[in-house]
Amino acid sequence: MLIIGLDPGLACTGWGIVSKSGSRLSHIANGQVRTDAASSLAERLVTLDRELTDVILAHRPDFGAVEEVFVNTNAQSTLKLGQARGVCLLAIARAGLPVSEYATSLVKKALVGTGRAEKTQVQAMLKVLLPGVKLAGADAADALAVAITHANMLGSHR
Repeated sequence: MLIIGLDPGLACTGWGIVSKSGSRLSHIANGQVRTDAASSLAERLVTLDRELTDVILAHRPDFGAVEEVFVNTNAQSTLKLGQARGVCLLAIARAGLPVSEYATSLVKKALVGTGRAEKTQVQAMLKVLLPGVKLAGADAADALAVAITHANMLGSHR
């Protein structure tokens, strides 16, 4: 089964796809969707939707998982992030896939063992779990971590 994980962001949304066969995980692909800050919000959301849809159609995952992200320092940034998250949820749901959401702290705990892990610790664990993986960037790494978290959650429910 294939699982796509998404780490939403308006400037950059990370995506990562893993395959789960029994208890074995394999890296399929990862990348980042960047939007042009000079474009309107609507145009940026269209770009995000189009590129995520292309990734989903190219890889045909069975499940989708999106990181829950909360930013409280700047209300405007939080609203834009929420809109990008909405596009992520929509792209997965429109493809007919079940979609799950995971808190950042749960993703970190699932991979590293502590909900307060640093990004470098998460990336180091990704290289252990997915040997030879070449990460497209920090957001792609976070997205792979979300996909792995979902793969582990599926295992605990079956």
